[in-house]
Amino acid sequence: MRKLILAALLATPSALAAAPLGDAQSAQIIRAVEARSASIESAALDIWRFAEVGYQESKSSALLQKQLKDAGFEVTANVAGMPTAFVATFRAGAGPVIGLLAEFDALPGLSQAAAPDRKPVVAGAAGHGCGHNLFGAASVGAAIAIKSWMQANDVKGELRLYGTPAEEGGGAKVYMSRAGLFDDAATVIHWHPDDANSAAQDFAMANISGKFRFRGVAAHAAAAPDKGRSALDALEIMDVAVQFMREHIPDGVRIHSIVTNGGAAPNVVPDFAESYYYVRHKDPEVVRQVLEREKKVAEGIAIATETQVDFELMNGVFALLPNDTLGRVMDASLRRAGTPVWTPQETAFARGIARSLGNAAKPLETASAIPAYSSGGPGGGSTDVGDVSWVVPTVGLNVATYVPGTSAHSWQAVAAAGTGIGTKGAVVAAKAMALTAGALFADPDLLAAARAEFDERRGKGFTYKPLIGDRSPPLDYRK
Repeated sequence: MRKLILAALLATPSALAAAPLGDAQSAQIIRAVEARSASIESAALDIWRFAEVGYQESKSSALLQKQLKDAGFEVTANVAGMPTAFVATFRAGAGPVIGLLAEFDALPGLSQAAAPDRKPVVAGAAGHGCGHNLFGAASVGAAIAIKSWMQANDVKGELRLYGTPAEEGGGAKVYMSRAGLFDDAATVIHWHPDDANSAAQDFAMANISGKFRFRGVAAHAAAAPDKGRSALDALEIMDVAVQFMREHIPDGVRIHSIVTNGGAAPNVVPDFAESYYYVRHKDPEVVRQVLEREKKVAEGIAIATETQVDFELMNGVFALLPNDTLGRVMDASLRRAGTPVWTPQETAFARGIARSLGNAAKPLETASAIPAYSSGGPGGGSTDVGDVSWVVPTVGLNVATYVPGTSAHSWQAVAAAGTGIGTKGAVVAAKAMALTAGALFADPDLLAAARAEFDERRGKGFTYKPLIGDRSPPLDYRK
């Protein structure tokens, strides 16, 4: 499998130029999205206020499902064993199946008011630091607009909106991919909030994560420390051992960890401790190998400290597989959709956020620029869209919904996602996705070329085998 993946990463991208819709059809789609702009904004801000973490997004999921049902979609809830996951479908005769992804989970600990200074709404609560409130609302708005355009022009085919919870470490799309929900799709379209606009089709890293749980013997830390066996000691020694291991793992591997439980009181020898580890690399096979070495480290330390250890796999995602054919269509769609235009009040808000960023701040004009198209860049993060992209040709874009220079997973990102800066970017994303879907419905040759590139990049004989194996969705991973 590793050879197939590396061959795909090195494959030459297609040089096929994009073929966007004509002016009249494009204008019709844009008008359909603009007619939904108030609904996109309302849904995005409601979900921003809900701020529900992975697999607990009951209000957010229900809101989006209701919008789709009201628009005439057939909605199937609780798919692939996940209560907040759903698939909404509109069928209009025989034709290609084109899907859109919608995310809506928040991040723990990032509660923030829509203000340009640090001001949690509820200290320690969740917040939309990755803008998934915008993601889900825009995708649903785009889907409803596409349906309207299809009906007005007698366009044949099937449109699907995939409601995908728990992107932040829960891997819902992996379980949906494993369940075959994308198998018959011709292509899948997605987007992501960012501090800039781009249709670049870059790689993202494969990622595997899990929790190491050490169990020891509690005792009085002063009166009888010899009677105790510290689970926290074992966990801390593991952290040190992994630091030394970094010298002897392949280049490009990234390892992150946190301590989720280190005991309850200093005068009690902890009998339980837990750490949460991530391993990333462009090659999922390397990710697997490094994780196995971490398991050996944990087992050896458990022996040395006379504790016990177990490991629970939490998530595993593939690297994102670019598709240049689709990327060029998306780039043309983004340019036709335009970029967000801020009011003077929003610009003043952005300046306030920029001051908090210090040297990381970028010129505000970045939010109204679209760089030259590119494909095959290294990427940096990880996403469960990666698994989808190895099952079906997939394309995405980024739209400026944060103040330039803002890092995702920050309070500044939460703040912007709850304002017009965020929602205006969401409307632009909805336009670009809807235009891309329209172009693909209208041109079977584009879909065929995208499929040919997809097959070449995956490599002959590729079979998708998820990194999570046969485990069930970790519905409690945020509890």
